Parts: sequence; structure tokens; C-alpha cells
Amino acid sequence: MKKRFVTLLAAALLAGCATVDTQDETRGWSVDRLYSEAHDELNGGNYTRAIKLYETLQARYPYGKHAQQALMEEAYTHYKDAEPELAIAAANRFIRLYPTHESVDYMYYLKGLVYYNDDDSFLSRMTGQDMSERDPKAVRESYAAFRELVARFPQSKYAEDASIKMQRLVSALGGNEMHVARYYMKRGAWMAAISRAQIVVKEYANTGYNEEALAIMVAAYDRLGMKALSEDSLRVLQLNYPQSQYLKTPWQTQGMPWWKFWS
Repeated sequence: MKKRFVTLLAAALLAGCATVDTQDETRGWSVDRLYSEAHDELNGGNYTRAIKLYETLQARYPYGKHAQQALMEEAYTHYKDAEPELAIAAANRFIRLYPTHESVDYMYYLKGLVYYNDDDSFLSRMTGQDMSERDPKAVRESYAAFRELVARFPQSKYAEDASIKMQRLVSALGGNEMHVARYYMKRGAWMAAISRAQIVVKEYANTGYNEEALAIMVAAYDRLGMKALSEDSLRVLQLNYPQSQYLKTPWQTQGMPWWKFWS
């Protein structure tokens, strides 16, 4: 009886495997057909199906130009399908496996795009959110990917657009530091505000926030009773921005403290 049971179980398992095999419509497809079908699904917006076919192609035909192209397009498909982690993982895998590939520059560019939150994004359209208010980690990751692309492949056709986006990202990073500095000023965390303002002055001086950063340093040092440092910051502000609005504030003529501007 036991031997008969084992025999029946083995037969059932084999039958199950046979059923699965017959249900795989791609069984027997050539590498060209797999790639062509996957590419068509991608262009048609059927991303889930496209990814499955790209993965099948790479599993059956792991070597050659089709496998390389499939992995590259798999990364792009994940990006289009709003799966950033999977897109980054696929791009990194391509860079690791094919570091000398003629299109490896695109993988660096794609990594930057994955992290890059364009102003035309759904979130921005719905909330009017400024780039400087977004997750600074994603902004830094995007900048790092674009910077590596420009450094490694200065002649890449993606280098110019990457450089333009890097400028926006730097401005966003400076703006993020300024948002935090303003927040600390409103909370009365004067030293923390000074620290953030100093980062703006030292690292993001050309992003349009330098003037306000200096004004915050003047006000916060004054609030802490550090008169000499406040006066030093004021002199720098006056020298670089003689027409600054912060030098013509109503509270100055009324004897009100500077820090009221951010409260």
C-alpha cells in the first residue's frame, strides 16, 4: 500500500509539472521573440507583462546582447511602473555586470531620474510642493548619480541634461537647509538655525539663499548675546547685499529685534 501511495504521489507531481509547463505560453520561444514581445508590452504600457518576459529571457538566455538589453529595459520598465527600488536594483546590476557596455551611461542617467522629482510630477501638481521641501535624501542620491554620469562620461548625450538637473538639485539642497533654518528660528532654536545658515553660506552660496542665511546669522547671534559674531555677520551682509531687504526692515527703525522676522 505504501509503495502504491508513493507511486501515485510521484505521478501526481509529474502531472502537475506537466500542467505548469503546458500553461507557459513562452515555452519554446526564441530569444528574438521573447525580446520582441517584451519590448512591445513595454511600449504598450503593460509593464507587469513586460517585466515578466524580460526576466524569462534573462533566465533562459543569460548571455549575449539580448540579455544585456533586456536588463537595461527591465530597469526602465520598473521606473515607468513607479517601482523605484526595483529600478535602482536593476540599474546597479547592469552597471556591475557590464561596466564597459556602450550604454552604461544611460544606467547612471536612469538612476538619477529615478530619484529626481520633476516639477511636473503628480505630487508637485497636486500640492504645489517646492523641490527644496522634498526628501533631501532622494535629492542627494539623484545628484550623486548625475554627478557620476557627468564625471565618467562627459561626452554622453545625457550629460547636458544631467548637468541642468544637477543645478536644480543643488538649489533644492540649499533651499532645504534654508527651510530648516527658518523652522529653527521660529522655534527659537538659535544655535541650530545658525548651523543650518552656515551650511548655506559655505556650501550653497550660489543658490540664492545666501542673503537670508546671513540675516539669520545676524539675528540668531544677537539673540544668543554673541554681539561680536552678530556684528561680523551684519558687516558681511551689508558688504555683499547693500540693498538687502533685511537692512531695511520696519522693526529696525522701530527698535524691534531682527528675530521677529521669522517668528
